[in-house]
Amino acid sequence: MKRRFVQCDVFSAEPYKGNGLAVVLDGDGLDDEAMQRFAAWTNLAETTFLQKPTTQTGDYRIRIFTPTRELPFAGHPTLGSCAAWLDGGGAPKKAGLVCQECIGGIIEIDQTGPRPAFLAPQTKVELMPDHDLQAIEKALKIDTEHVVNSTRLNNGPIWHVVELARAADVLAVDSLRVRGPQSNAIGLIGAQPEGSDTDYEVRLLAPSSGMSEDPITGSLIAALAHWLQSQGRLTGPITVAQGQKIGRLGRVYVTPRDDGGVLIGGHTNILIRGEVDL
Repeated sequence: MKRRFVQCDVFSAEPYKGNGLAVVLDGDGLDDEAMQRFAAWTNLAETTFLQKPTTQTGDYRIRIFTPTRELPFAGHPTLGSCAAWLDGGGAPKKAGLVCQECIGGIIEIDQTGPRPAFLAPQTKVELMPDHDLQAIEKALKIDTEHVVNSTRLNNGPIWHVVELARAADVLAVDSLRVRGPQSNAIGLIGAQPEGSDTDYEVRLLAPSSGMSEDPITGSLIAALAHWLQSQGRLTGPITVAQGQKIGRLGRVYVTPRDDGGVLIGGHTNILIRGEVDL
């Protein structure tokens, strides 16, 4: 049957410089095999399918698929799907707040700020085992002297994070040294020089999509935000850059709330509206 379809670009104010997302607005009635098959065909990092909510709280239900598997939660699919739902005529039950139902639970998306922002899910912060850190350093040929911190974060996906001394050190890493979903998802973060228009540079290597590098990763940055907060380093709004090495201009806006929550915001551009036979 014909189903409404949107393709959008998330986490960049400049169209085609963010992270692409395919959204099937009429996802009811599709089985898992059909959704996975279509997600593999789009060949984007993620494809989402919007369905009727199964809870009283949710405004809609979302299923998120990479070309190879389903995800319980992801960042740019959350903001992009919300924008597509609103663009398609969706109206939230509560003005200014969209509640998205996903496998990971209810994700709140605040519409009242300068740009839409989702409430980052809680993150489990753990020490990264030494053997994992050493394996990452060896695979990426990272100079141990450039490593200032490391952690393993879990907010649905699991991230192996290495903090480097400078943003330039992050950008110098060759992503082609690790490939495919068989590798741990490796997050790199480094502080920008004083006076820059962003605070941190972030990269995600070996993402679940099978690409060598993800364009912009809202779920990773959400986990990083909680980690920085746990260390007392998130005392006000920050802006995170991602995607430079693959020609993107990603900007993710992180805002801590007074209640301890963290909002992860960014722009979405709707680029294609149409129908798909599915």
